Amino acid sequence: MGRLRRSRVHNARRDVHRAARTRARARDLDQIKIIDLDPKRRAELESQPLDFERPGLGQHYCVECAKYYETDAALNSHWRSKVHKRRCKQLKAEPYTIEESERAAGLGREDRRPLRVPAVMQNVVASVET
Repeated sequence: MGRLRRSRVHNARRDVHRAARTRARARDLDQIKIIDLDPKRRAELESQPLDFERPGLGQHYCVECAKYYETDAALNSHWRSKVHKRRCKQLKAEPYTIEESERAAGLGREDRRPLRVPAVMQNVVASVET
């Protein structure tokens, strides 16, 4: 029997290339949640003036995904898509905070001794629980 041919040998190279490409970065989830979803800012983004440099003259913008669309039909289609629904679900979760990253690195409150609660406060806590 002959030698078996090995197929699809360039996939690792493709993944490295995709990870290193220098595209314009989109807004991160924490930026969208903190800045763009504020009601005043959201109203500004949804009713932008005409901009000839942006797709659809900057009139069709999805705030959750931080993307411009060519037509209103394309934007409505995007709102019904799985990609948009997945992004909305990600935005409902709490963003990753600095304190959380410090705890993951071992610098947070969990490494230290727990705080001692004074006896007076223990009586107050016990009376509230009952």
